[in-house]
Amino acid sequence: MAELRLEAKRDNLSQLQEFLDTTLMELGCPMKLVIPLQIAAEEIYINIASYAYEGGEGSATILADKVDGQVRLQFIDQGTPYDPLAREDPDVTLSAEERPIGGLGIYMVKKSMDDVTYEYRDGSNILTLWKRIA
Repeated sequence: MAELRLEAKRDNLSQLQEFLDTTLMELGCPMKLVIPLQIAAEEIYINIASYAYEGGEGSATILADKVDGQVRLQFIDQGTPYDPLAREDPDVTLSAEERPIGGLGIYMVKKSMDDVTYEYRDGSNILTLWKRIA
């Protein structure tokens, strides 16, 4: 299992991208899946950096591995407990002007991954993304 621990700051996004470029290749992830995984990871990481610590400082840990023909990416933070999956999906039939702000990013993550789960355990938010590669 590959692991990256970062200060949860937007400025560290490039470190996450480099980590995923290398790790996904090592896991045998086909190139056609690297971009959706990168986009989903960016969305989750930016949300952690922007909201998890309510203006304070904290860290984000990203774990990546391959389990039963799937890439598993886990995002762990010790910020405010928050389940992004509990929020109702936005009505994408509405125009951008009609749609309330927020929720579209996690909606896109859910649609682009095979499974997304959340749990709050031992003081940590744990969001797990699954994408079949086999």
